[in-house]
Amino acid sequence: MDTSLRRSHIVVVGGNSGMGLALAQELLAQGAAVTVVGRSPAKLEAAREHLQARGTPQFHQADVTSEQEVQALFERIGSLDHLVCTAADIGGSYVMLQSLERSALERAMNSKILAPILLAKYASPRMPPQGSITFVSGIAAYRPRPKGVAVAAINAALEGVVRAMAVELAPIRVNAVSPGWVRTPIWEDVAGPDADHMLAAMAQRLLVGRVGTPQDIAHAMVFLLGNGYTTGTVLHIDGGHRLV
Repeated sequence: MDTSLRRSHIVVVGGNSGMGLALAQELLAQGAAVTVVGRSPAKLEAAREHLQARGTPQFHQADVTSEQEVQALFERIGSLDHLVCTAADIGGSYVMLQSLERSALERAMNSKILAPILLAKYASPRMPPQGSITFVSGIAAYRPRPKGVAVAAINAALEGVVRAMAVELAPIRVNAVSPGWVRTPIWEDVAGPDADHMLAAMAQRLLVGRVGTPQDIAHAMVFLLGNGYTTGTVLHIDGGHRLV
């Protein structure tokens, strides 16, 4: 258990599902005060039911691609020690280039580039010098596949944002995790009925013999939250995907 996180106030944007939900659960187990932010009221309610046996997190509904809503969000939340954003709206952008619609591209860019910038803009003034911000990149920036032009570009851009923010916001630390293939609900949007087959095939290729779990990524985020000497870094949690 990382006692440095006990009683810290950690805001998890996207904490109502997938990796964010796993992180919220882990942080509650470590004694942190957790605020979960999501766009979907239904998913927030489901997260509330899932987490209520583990602690008493706070919940806020907001569209973090809207500057007005982000500003209002942090006015409601007040001070915080750490910010994590796992939110992404990228399912519609996993298509061949000739089929990529601008609306889907813009939704993906807004969720993974615009939203992190807005969140950091309004959260950082409310954070202590020892605070941190953590975002989520991904393997597509390093091992792109067909249909992955948009996501490869967005993840690579986000990593540039992380390095620039680490310099500008110092001593607040800014980092990212870069997951490989992880079994989360987003695969239903990306691959539909082929999701299980694709994940199983990748598991056979990976050096660790399996795809990732949300808990794998949550543990990596906990490290970044608690390690005060890590900033401007992309932590790869990909089962060796970059090597195969």
